[in-house]
Amino acid sequence: MSTNKVIHALYNDDDVLMDAVKTVKEANHHIEEVFTPFPVHGLDKLLGLPHTRLAICAFLYGLTGLAFAIWMTNYMMIDNWPQDIGGKPSFSWIVNMPAFVPIMFELTVFFAAHLMVITFYMRSRLWPFKEAENPDPRTTDDIFLMEIPVHNNEEELTALLNTTNAVEIKVIEKH
Repeated sequence: MSTNKVIHALYNDDDVLMDAVKTVKEANHHIEEVFTPFPVHGLDKLLGLPHTRLAICAFLYGLTGLAFAIWMTNYMMIDNWPQDIGGKPSFSWIVNMPAFVPIMFELTVFFAAHLMVITFYMRSRLWPFKEAENPDPRTTDDIFLMEIPVHNNEEELTALLNTTNAVEIKVIEKH
């Protein structure tokens, strides 16, 4: 029967945490997760996380918004209900396009922003009424937590983490 033990090493400074991550990685141990009260610059590179592809999604969502704006302005102002506003002809979308630039810009931003929020929540699995996965409430205030899985090397990991200036080291059974 395998146990799901993890070690939680808590730190009170982000620079100390970064040094600890380097030390643990150099010792060839896998870091499962790091919880921080604020984004720590460079931590993602140290952990070896891949670059996000959310920017590609934002670009595609913006193109979707732009295409929708072009279709909408053409349908509303040219095809469905052409109007003579200020003596300008309304039989061609391209002739009237400069008047539609604000609409195209706003819908591009609107689609990109709103669909990015939805994508981020889906990718992060942040559903409404989801129970928090934070192992220690202090990580939302001023404590940094590094979670390392234990594979019959509890004493070795504890000794290693004691050299990294951890404020607290706990062995936890993860459910």
